[in-house]
Amino acid sequence: MLFQTCMTFFLLLQRTDPLVPPAPEYAHSIRLDGDIILGGLFPVHARGERGAPCGELKKEKGIHRLEAMLFAIDLINKDPDLLPNVTLGARILDTCSRDTYALEQSLTFVQALIERDSTDVRCTSGEQPIFAKPDKIIGVIGAAASSVSIMVANILRLFKIPQISYASTAPELSDNTRYDFFSRVVPPDSYQAQAMLDIVTAMGWNYVSTLASEGNYGESGVEAFVQISRESGGVCIAQSLKIPREPRLGEFDKIILRLLETPHARAIVMFANEDDIRRVLDAAKRNNQTGHFLWVGSDSWGSKISPVVQQESVAEGAITILPKRASIEAFDRYFKSRSLSNNRRNVWFAEFWEENFGCKLGMHGKRPGSPKKCTGLEKVGRDSTYEQEGKVQFVMDAVYAMAHALHRMHRDLCSGYPGLCPRMSNIDGKELLGYIRNVSFNGSAKTLVVFNENGDAPGRYDIYQYQITNGSAEYRIIGHWTDQLHLNMNAMQWASRDSSMPASVCSLPCQTGERKKVVKGVPCCWHCERCEGYHYQASEFTCQLCPYEQRPDQNRTSCQPIPIIKLEWHSPWAVVPVFIAILGILATTFVVVTFVRYNDTPIVRASGREMSYVLLTGIFLCYVTTFPMIAEPGVAVCSFRRIFLGLGMCFSYAALLTKTNRIHRIFEQGKQSVAAPRFISPASQLVITFSLISVQLMGVFVWFVADPPHTVVDYGEQRTQDPENARGVLKCDISDLSLICSLGYSILLMVTCTVYAIKTRGVPETFNEAKPIGFTMYTTCIIWLAFIPIFFGTAQSAERMYIQTTTLTVSLSLSASVSLGMLYMPKVYIIILHPEQNVPKRKRSFKAIVTAALHFPQDPTLKVNTQVNSISGFQTFSEPNILQGFQSF
Repeated sequence: MLFQTCMTFFLLLQRTDPLVPPAPEYAHSIRLDGDIILGGLFPVHARGERGAPCGELKKEKGIHRLEAMLFAIDLINKDPDLLPNVTLGARILDTCSRDTYALEQSLTFVQALIERDSTDVRCTSGEQPIFAKPDKIIGVIGAAASSVSIMVANILRLFKIPQISYASTAPELSDNTRYDFFSRVVPPDSYQAQAMLDIVTAMGWNYVSTLASEGNYGESGVEAFVQISRESGGVCIAQSLKIPREPRLGEFDKIILRLLETPHARAIVMFANEDDIRRVLDAAKRNNQTGHFLWVGSDSWGSKISPVVQQESVAEGAITILPKRASIEAFDRYFKSRSLSNNRRNVWFAEFWEENFGCKLGMHGKRPGSPKKCTGLEKVGRDSTYEQEGKVQFVMDAVYAMAHALHRMHRDLCSGYPGLCPRMSNIDGKELLGYIRNVSFNGSAKTLVVFNENGDAPGRYDIYQYQITNGSAEYRIIGHWTDQLHLNMNAMQWASRDSSMPASVCSLPCQTGERKKVVKGVPCCWHCERCEGYHYQASEFTCQLCPYEQRPDQNRTSCQPIPIIKLEWHSPWAVVPVFIAILGILATTFVVVTFVRYNDTPIVRASGREMSYVLLTGIFLCYVTTFPMIAEPGVAVCSFRRIFLGLGMCFSYAALLTKTNRIHRIFEQGKQSVAAPRFISPASQLVITFSLISVQLMGVFVWFVADPPHTVVDYGEQRTQDPENARGVLKCDISDLSLICSLGYSILLMVTCTVYAIKTRGVPETFNEAKPIGFTMYTTCIIWLAFIPIFFGTAQSAERMYIQTTTLTVSLSLSASVSLGMLYMPKVYIIILHPEQNVPKRKRSFKAIVTAALHFPQDPTLKVNTQVNSISGFQTFSEPNILQGFQSF
């Protein structure tokens, strides 16, 4: 800015040097007399080429806008309520669309504020020169291009001249510390960038590229868009490309090829001038990319026809933005009434006339090659096409804003004074700026005109889409933006004629149950990873483990309880043990009923009635245990499981152990003495048996006290890799260790009984029950030896509950069946089918019995079948196939 200021003064000194031959004062400007003079800057001509400052005439952007300022001044001067008795004048300059040329032209506005030192200057006659007093400009309307406004604002602020732009939208101009005298009636590109970002977001496009024309407008617009998108975090920039001021041959083809390097970023956000837009579209068409790119254009594209002429197909679907505006009908009537005769104040109107009607005005016309000669009777809108330029409304609003500020200043400083009072003869620019910033009125389009603290107008935009319908191409309004976006999605149309929204995303959205693994440095690009196992999608980027008792739902977006199962009665794993148990219970009941009915017969008495009933009770309990083991777990069922689990076996093996121990003691005693051993009476045998059983009951009691029975749901037993197959198992809280302890005592009794069975294997073959008991214990040991690896070897199986329950219940039933079959079925067989053998025989003494058993074990003629009754004490001898009763001891 310091460099610009110095250059400004250098140019100023050059132009104010009286020795420099003066140029024609108003050759390139319009001057209207008035009490208050406003400056105006308009791009009447385009940028010149090959060193020329100015180029072709710009009919719409130049002449339309310039005439809008003149028309607004006319209306204000005719308005009795706005600046009464005060006439506005104007000094309008051509910027030629070039910032450096505009800066040079704008020196005209500050000439009146510079004091000239003419003491050393004399005319040739020696007299002091007389200088024409320049107009004092109190405010400037313009400029159009942001680059021009920035350059001009730097010099105007030095002289405190307020400036109101009608088209400059660069965000940089919102910096009130650098451009404190600058205001504008159009919203800055920061609002436009926010509106464009809202459009991109509403479309679901999160991966876009940007394209900007080199210069303040394009670069600052893209910078604002990138900054806002970075702050919002919803849109990523794939590439940011810049179009040079002087593009080389093939430059636009290179730009298209670079944009294709990120093919997923189909949306292109453009802040470019209309010439660059047209050449970009042409390059896309040449590279066969029609329909690929989704153009999002700024207000420089807006609803203009020139960028899309002969590029309709490639531009189809483009979404553009334009400050909300309206066509001013009064201006249309005014402009169509302009002619060469009634518009001599506009020094460029003759050039416009030639350009607009394609004719030539005399020998000095600007179109020497035109064969047609202008008649002066042509009429705008009749003999030429006419469409009001889009910024006409804002030019008029800018002039009216300056007029309203002056009106309020006049009301405050010159209250009741007709015309300008002395206090307004030298208007303070800073004071006027305060009035400008506080104006509030309905503009030419009936929209509110206000400024914020930075001199910016509020953001109001119309959203357009370029559509082709039945071969006819046009811009259609599809929404608007006023602080927030209002978009009609149903009104949108795409080149593919597909109703679905085209995509411009780096990565497709992840499916439900998948998390995003973001690519480092590119937050809009990610890989989708499924939440595996027992994890669910907790958020867009994370998977979390479900609680232990839950599993992911089908979509893996939340957790749901794991189904709880139990062993059902109809399951094959339950049907088999229940069937065996029922048969066993029926068989046991049949034996008990038979023994009760034939309770006093020799076989029943010789079997030891009391001990037999104890043993049969244990067998019955072994069968009954199957039912609580399969029933649905509950406190009552779990209690029965604990009691019956080892009680049946304990009853059985306590009785068998007592029997085998009695036989062993009898024959061991007989080797030393003929006296009977102690504790062989039925009562003694019962006491011993129930003493052994009480140990089991005491252990169960302690177990109840230490750990009361309750149910648990085991989620680990069937926690499969696939959560869909996971199940929670409802079971009693009986651990493997508790099970071993509960059965351990019974197994100890069983092993001890087996040891005694082995010791009594030398008893004569036909003597008592030693041999059947031995076979029973051997078979039982085999059953339980098979049970251990099956039960504990399936601890990791998914079918663990079924296998272990079935194995345990079947083992208990088989053990009971072995005892029942080997010890009691032969007796029942004789009782029922051979009652003739169930008769008492002669009695013999204990001494004779033992002597015969010890001294004649091999005598083939003495085959003695001795049965020691541990309850009743009866011993029955029989010769071959004959049972004999004998005296009880």
